[in-house]
Amino acid sequence: MQNQPFWNFPYRSTRLPVLAANAVCTSQPLAAQAGLRMLLGGGNAVDAAIAAAITLTVVEPVMNGIGGDAFALVWDGRRLHGLNASGRTPAAWTPARFKGRDTMPELGWDTVTVPGAVSGWADLSRRFGRLPFADLFKPAIAYAQDGFCVSPTIARQWADQVDTLKGQPGFADAFLRDGAAPAAGDLWRFPAQAHTLERIADSQGRDFYEGELAERIAAFAAKTGGALSRADLASHANEWVEPIATTYRDDYVVHEIPPNGQGIAALMALGMLNAFPPARDIADATGLYHLPIEALKLAFTDLYAYVGEPAGMGTLTEALLDPDYLRGRARLINPKVAGAPAAGVPHSGGTVYLTAADDTGMMVSFIQSNYKGFGSGVVVPDTGIALHNRGRDFSLSPGHRNQVGPGKRPLHTIIPAFITCQGKPLASFGVMGGNMQAQGHVQVVQRLVDLGCNPQVAIDAPRFRILPGPLITLEAAVPPQVGNTLADMGHAIQLMPADSLEFGSGQMILRQENGGYIAATDPRRDGSAVGY
Repeated sequence: MQNQPFWNFPYRSTRLPVLAANAVCTSQPLAAQAGLRMLLGGGNAVDAAIAAAITLTVVEPVMNGIGGDAFALVWDGRRLHGLNASGRTPAAWTPARFKGRDTMPELGWDTVTVPGAVSGWADLSRRFGRLPFADLFKPAIAYAQDGFCVSPTIARQWADQVDTLKGQPGFADAFLRDGAAPAAGDLWRFPAQAHTLERIADSQGRDFYEGELAERIAAFAAKTGGALSRADLASHANEWVEPIATTYRDDYVVHEIPPNGQGIAALMALGMLNAFPPARDIADATGLYHLPIEALKLAFTDLYAYVGEPAGMGTLTEALLDPDYLRGRARLINPKVAGAPAAGVPHSGGTVYLTAADDTGMMVSFIQSNYKGFGSGVVVPDTGIALHNRGRDFSLSPGHRNQVGPGKRPLHTIIPAFITCQGKPLASFGVMGGNMQAQGHVQVVQRLVDLGCNPQVAIDAPRFRILPGPLITLEAAVPPQVGNTLADMGHAIQLMPADSLEFGSGQMILRQENGGYIAATDPRRDGSAVGY
């Protein structure tokens, strides 16, 4: 292994977009290449996206895993389809199980809902894929069996989670060697994970929910204090959903997965921004920072007040996106002063993002996650199945739409996005990173649409992040005069260090009028855009 100074990078690199007839963008180069292999082997964009997603569970385990959830938007060449592959709570998760707590746990079995990612891969393949399902696993299985060299970024994220997770059932045995995370440049092999992926591939995913893998998951839960059962796993089913959308600047329509996801917050904020003139330039403190900050604050307030299990939303989704409601919310925004938002009254009635596109016009916007890094910290022995902690986002407030209960889906942070222009596909994109995702979507759309930036510039641009409470964090590259202006407006500003990983990581593929694509990936991670 090289010594530590070898892995220091004092300057942030500038990336150029990839222009090609077929393209794949992911947060890890080996995964992007796995997707490209599917395209070169006769597969389509869905095959590429699934192969990349499966490979990411091996080569970027610090952000996602076999035991996570997934969502997808697929443009099939004619229309947009949505897939909700998020799981539900165990039957034993009644409110009484969490009695005496003020908030949900953050780690451990009582954050683990049924994982949906595996079933998402299978459903996407059955409906849209061209290649045999098992072929999509070959790159991932090879990397798990033979090993891959860990990048500096992933090594850093891995090490940062050790102290928090090493006491969780199964974590240390699975993801540490001699008590430590792998260092940058180390070869990481995980043959047990390869075997698990083989079982999933050979069974079209069924083994995870009905077979030997399901039995191992349930038995480990019973042994170590979890509630997840064979029956919970066997009852899992995904939903094909109609995407929700809002029109932005007349010609553009931004599409998101409907609740239980937070994509509705991005759409609400964009709808409010329609009430204000577009941003003028890249240093426009009001148009690119203050106004979207205020709009997102209002949107998040409504999100946390109203959004939860889709079945309990009724017509509330439409009410929150109603243009009249959003115009009313926009009137609460003072263009010169930071506000303190409250929920409105609508009319009653750690993640990986990737995108792929092919020369038939198919485009895929896909996201999967274990939520906070490795997730719950629980890892099923001898399987490589790291289980997510998505259940931590339930509310314990009686009567809340997002209150924990049996067989419910929680409010979800991971959201793929898609843009159409005058009815035609324009861009598949996403920005991963907890509550940064809706914020990132708004900021990327503003730069793409309002400023006319190319996809790479839209992703590279420095970002803000709204944190719980009054604090607004800014990336180090935000111009100093912007921070000063925001502070003068009353915002509580904190400038983050240049190596901060708190501002998400995005990918985008934009369709050109000639049918080709412009593919861009985020320099904040190991991302790679490839094509041919």
